[in-house]
Amino acid sequence: MTDNAQPDEHEPGAGSRGAPGSGRPPTFTSWLRGRSDDELAALVSARPDLVQPVPVDIGALATRATTRNPVLRVLERLDRFGLQVLEAVVALGDDRLSEPVGVTTAELAAALGLTPAADPAEDLLSRALDDLLRLALVWPDRGRLRPVQVLRELLPRPAQLGPPLRPLLAALPHSTVRRLADDLVPDSTAATPVESVATLLSDPARVGTLVDQVGAPARRLLDSLAWGPPHGTVTDARREISLATASSPVETLLARGLLVPTGDDTLTLPREVALYLRSGLLFREVTTAPPPFGGRENPGTTVTRAAAGQAFTLLRALEELLERWSEEPAAVLRNGGLGVRDLRRAAQAMDTDEQTAALYLETARSAGLIATDDRVEGEWLPTREYDLWRERPPEWRWLRLARAWLESDRVAALNGSRDSGGRVRNVLGPGLVRPAAPQARHDALAELGTAPPGFAPTEESLAARLAWRRPRRQSALYTELVGYALAEAAALGLTGGGALAEHTRPLLEDDEEAAARVLSAEMPTPLDYVLVQGDMTAVAPGPLVTGLARELALIADVESTGGATVYRFTEESVRRALDAGRGIADITDLLERHSRTPLPQALRYLVSDVGRRHGRLRAGTASSYLRCDEPSVLEELVSDRRTGDLGLVRLAPTVVAAGVSRAALVERLRQLGYHPVPESGDGSMRLSRPEVRRAEPTDVPAPSGPGASGELSRAAVKAMRAGDEASTIARRPVPLPEDGPPGSRTAAVLEALTRAAKEGRRVWIGYTDTDGRQVSRIVEPSGVDGGFLTGYDATRDAVHRFAAHRISAIAELENTPD
Repeated sequence: MTDNAQPDEHEPGAGSRGAPGSGRPPTFTSWLRGRSDDELAALVSARPDLVQPVPVDIGALATRATTRNPVLRVLERLDRFGLQVLEAVVALGDDRLSEPVGVTTAELAAALGLTPAADPAEDLLSRALDDLLRLALVWPDRGRLRPVQVLRELLPRPAQLGPPLRPLLAALPHSTVRRLADDLVPDSTAATPVESVATLLSDPARVGTLVDQVGAPARRLLDSLAWGPPHGTVTDARREISLATASSPVETLLARGLLVPTGDDTLTLPREVALYLRSGLLFREVTTAPPPFGGRENPGTTVTRAAAGQAFTLLRALEELLERWSEEPAAVLRNGGLGVRDLRRAAQAMDTDEQTAALYLETARSAGLIATDDRVEGEWLPTREYDLWRERPPEWRWLRLARAWLESDRVAALNGSRDSGGRVRNVLGPGLVRPAAPQARHDALAELGTAPPGFAPTEESLAARLAWRRPRRQSALYTELVGYALAEAAALGLTGGGALAEHTRPLLEDDEEAAARVLSAEMPTPLDYVLVQGDMTAVAPGPLVTGLARELALIADVESTGGATVYRFTEESVRRALDAGRGIADITDLLERHSRTPLPQALRYLVSDVGRRHGRLRAGTASSYLRCDEPSVLEELVSDRRTGDLGLVRLAPTVVAAGVSRAALVERLRQLGYHPVPESGDGSMRLSRPEVRRAEPTDVPAPSGPGASGELSRAAVKAMRAGDEASTIARRPVPLPEDGPPGSRTAAVLEALTRAAKEGRRVWIGYTDTDGRQVSRIVEPSGVDGGFLTGYDATRDAVHRFAAHRISAIAELENTPD
């Protein structure tokens, strides 16, 4: 009998297999089928990989739930106590160990050395077993617990115990087992020598008698193997030994079946003997709780404010860089990454170090804010998603970045390292992917969340707790990824001072609304004013509202950032605003409206002077020409020795031709301190900001909503129940002709379906879908027309049309579900 045994889908009444009173032995599938919808929804919520895609019925779910890889994934999520309990079930519930199969809770408590709590709700063993049942790693069989079959392969040495005696003896030559049975149980009535010896050693009292017969050296050898590993090495392990010929300690143990050869030079201690030597205990120590934290306490408000400040720094840095990349994109390397020089420039633009800049860029890419364009040479550009992201409140912008980092499998800390081939890994390029990174981040932050608010644990205590919480994940790579996760979380504003921030706690529970509420209270409030000073600067004492920030970035250059941002007004910055279509009045009105201080006279003169000279000269294409309504300006320009390389020729009092292109002419005159603007053929000025380019996002994170996983779980359970009914419900096949003229089978199908539609009866159909798969459907026909059946598909919970030629079988059903 296998754990994932499924009923024959054509067997009438197969849905009752293993049900109480049915007389059939229970199976894992029948236990799953008997679980409530809420319990099945809890199972698929805890193990979402089981419904990707949704199984066709409960039997398929049982098969998937007992397959190697899904079980390996859920084993990695067990803590040390849960793993010890599971190993105890595997060790004591092995059907090769004894009859009856399985283990009781009382036997488990005794083997683990646990005393049941007075309050069952507080009993740690019961809670651990409930978790294992919820995860479908164990299942009840007539009052006893059994592990799923695949665990015998995945946990071959539970509690460091060797295999049971029966499979060890079955692997030996028959003559060897026969001689052992004749020496130990000569009067046995068992059917086979293997059963004779296994029955003898399954009794702890008989094992004790045999152990007492060996000498001190042999007993020391047994004790050295008792707590594992259960294997030892010796020369000629398969030697022929009997009680009469045994002379050495090893031979004494072999002759009594206390050790069994499993190789030419390998001996194994059977599980039954080890359990006796351990006095029935499975572990030297059972740890029911993680080790305590060690560290320091910080005020919770200090932690949250520090983290919120870092979150604001992240937002401001990315906006500054991506606005710059909108006009001057960074090049894409041949391997798809970002070059060292471009990374250095990005770090300077974001006012941070290169490693942090790499983290910010990788996070922006994971959030879908930057991508490569479709040009041959390739450039890194902000995406259209960036424009939408920039308009959202700061807390929601940060939440999108934080969620993207949590779910990303790219590790920015690997930037600059070398791969196995000696090639340098570049940020945004290949080689930074680590599939275990998301889980390491969730584990580290979730464990920080178990500490009191504001408590910053030491690295050692956090590592010790993670080793208890996820014992099967421990490795050098996992430890490295946890270290990276903690450093990156601090740089992104998820932690502050080594403690988890309050806005991160609800984020880890998928409650983004609560996280946004907490963070919004700590984030700086955007300001709608600046302080214009007499030294041609304006100070923004905090973050500015989006519209003001854009206009100010157009009129002035950012000189410094920090707690406050300093903008400097220059001729070039004012000209940039004029080139973008702003007028002198627009600039002064904006500054007067948003400045808390009077506008300095020097700044007014600067704007007026640049505006007065702006556009006096107009460049066209001759190769190019200059046109000006003031002949004295052109006279001054032609007489200027610095313009000799432009090939200027006076054509008229107000027109000068040039020997260079219009773009070169405009650029050169600007370098000389003039302020020409291009004009079109009709003489109008052409004013425009530099082209703002966007790339299409490649990986945009899907929005998450509270309760979405629960709704999907219930929908998956409903679909599996419907599929289970279709595969197990009792049915009476409708005979269809196998031979006959073309179309006779389809005609018979249509006739049977038409009759069912008129009588209002449900039918079962075997159907070949568009992918060529054979599926079962329960349908309530409503009409048959044009070779198609239209009816309510109970399996899909929707009205569907079925092509008659794809229907392979029909069966009549009862009017109500079985």
